Amino acid sequence: MTMFNLPEYREPPFDEPPLKNAPPARTAPAPSDGTAPPGFHALSIFPEYFKVDGIGGKSAWLLPAESRMDCVPVLREPASGPWIDAVEFRRLKRGDLVVVGRTEDGSEGIYVDSLAFCEREKESKDAFAFRTGRSRETAYSRDYDELYKLLRYEKEHGYIVWVLGPAVSFDHDSRNAMTQLIEKGYAHAILAGNALATHDLEGAAFKTALGQDIYTQEGRANGHYHHLDLLNMARLHGSVEKLIEMEKLNDGIVYAAMKNRIPMVLAGSIRDDGPLPEVYGNVYEAQDAMREHIRKATTVVALATQLHTIAAGNITPSYAVRDGKVRPVYFYSIDVSEFAVNKLRDRGTLSVIPIVTNIQDFLVLLKNNI
Repeated sequence: MTMFNLPEYREPPFDEPPLKNAPPARTAPAPSDGTAPPGFHALSIFPEYFKVDGIGGKSAWLLPAESRMDCVPVLREPASGPWIDAVEFRRLKRGDLVVVGRTEDGSEGIYVDSLAFCEREKESKDAFAFRTGRSRETAYSRDYDELYKLLRYEKEHGYIVWVLGPAVSFDHDSRNAMTQLIEKGYAHAILAGNALATHDLEGAAFKTALGQDIYTQEGRANGHYHHLDLLNMARLHGSVEKLIEMEKLNDGIVYAAMKNRIPMVLAGSIRDDGPLPEVYGNVYEAQDAMREHIRKATTVVALATQLHTIAAGNITPSYAVRDGKVRPVYFYSIDVSEFAVNKLRDRGTLSVIPIVTNIQDFLVLLKNNI
């Protein structure tokens, strides 16, 4: 079995022209709370460097340790030394020193390293070739093999975040596979919505999901009440933890997460039933809770949930700084729909690795191979 090795990141050549002669990045104060100055720079998913004066009497290129797409870079200048903060518009305070400039080649003291973790001199490829996209016709064998190695590595050295849609809990085998992945240490946090948790708990209480038997897929009499009964029970007990204790539920994804102290962030939506007591009803509170784990993430695996996948993707950079070193953050999007996995790339998450497949088959393969 070959071991997984993180690719080595090579910093851009700041000691060579034209970056050597680049001017310092310009800043302008935020004119009011929640408002950036004209010409503000917006961050991408890639490593971005900002040239700043006054560090040990000379200039230096600073990389935000925690970045996020569509935030603005703010220069912080504490006594310990300057650093770049990635700030959401809603968190800007009047007077914050926002970096301004919209070039990315260093000419304004801003350099976007879009070739991070890639060979800077790519080998020439044919201008015309077949099957260059990612679709249901793509062979994913290599992607699976690399994911197996990655997850084994990340179990001990990284932070694996799962973004789960309700389809994960609709099938007996996929539900059990995800449960075993949690129990074996391949999950450090779970991001989901009310539906995933509700139907998983419905499976624990009634062995159904949306009223269908999770093994035979046959409808149960009055089964359409099951998720509502489950939600009512949870709200009666006041918490999911108390529901599990009082109703003696002892299987499934939510149960495994709680037993193994794996945090779950359940972000609500306008169409939610109930919802469960732990669901965030305020979208910005949910976003903050999600970002708490995305900041730590080194691998994100998103399964069959287009909206939650895009939400997670939009706050996930392509890199992380760990122990002073820059490393990639891996983002997988898995769905049976080509449209769903490709839409994330269209929304800016250019580093995503899409796999078009049935979620149940994906999880069982994953469980059997790691």
